Amino acid sequence: MSTFGVACLSFALAASLASELRTQPAPRAPWAEVGRRLQTSETPSPGYHRYNLPRRDITLMLGDVKVGTALALGSWAGFAGDASNAMAMGDLVLLPSELKDVLAELSKQRIGVSAVHNHLAGEEPRLVYVHFEAMGDAVDIATRLAAAIALTATPLPVNNAPPAPVTIDTALVFRTLGLTGRANGAVVQMTAMLVSRPVTVHGHALAPMLAVASPINIQEVASGRAVASGDFAVLERHVAPLLNALASHAVTATAVHSHMVGEAPRVYFIHFWADGPLATVCAGLRAALDAAR
Repeated sequence: MSTFGVACLSFALAASLASELRTQPAPRAPWAEVGRRLQTSETPSPGYHRYNLPRRDITLMLGDVKVGTALALGSWAGFAGDASNAMAMGDLVLLPSELKDVLAELSKQRIGVSAVHNHLAGEEPRLVYVHFEAMGDAVDIATRLAAAIALTATPLPVNNAPPAPVTIDTALVFRTLGLTGRANGAVVQMTAMLVSRPVTVHGHALAPMLAVASPINIQEVASGRAVASGDFAVLERHVAPLLNALASHAVTATAVHSHMVGEAPRVYFIHFWADGPLATVCAGLRAALDAAR
């Protein structure tokens, strides 16, 4: 073949290769791929990558209150660190009928279970909250976790509706609690950080907002009435003062327990339920925050 022919063939091969590369989909960034495996999108969160999996399929009642999904029905998975060597933690909201199969699948998928317990008291239907943990490649963990989630009735993919107009008095809430957060419709969500010391698990440092944050959710259920749920993550010396503050402000502690195994120092999680005038509920939660600090 002539030199001209070789050049033409080389040009044709290069053009064909370039065309093939242009038509191939670009590889997904690892955190986008995690979302694809979990069939949800990432929610911006400080210090870690969070993927929410709300149990919108469950109609939850506590007394005469229809509990909002954002108040207490939020399954989620969080990943900290590099995508190739991530620490994953999260919480699955389950019906009792789902528990056996999900626990078996988590074990099969080599995802550790660090807690199985209640967060509320007196809810209908009864809920079970399963806390999980894993380390390794984030996409691989998401793939394995998705196999367990598939055994539940969690609505997937997660289709996030546009935010509803805010109806709760966020100015009162933020001013009283000294926090900021986000609101959607009648629910406002905030996060406090009450553990100031570094926390490790088996020698691995934990991302504070992933592992030991204190979520506080408030829902306005009627004009002048609100309910609140969430949990305070605190060290041992703050448990008694916090429980006393809750009790003296008519806020019910619904659970005192751990979410992790082998952490140092030990962290206790105190779940709560409040029901009353919005200002009163906020004042009680502020008293608890002050006691925990």
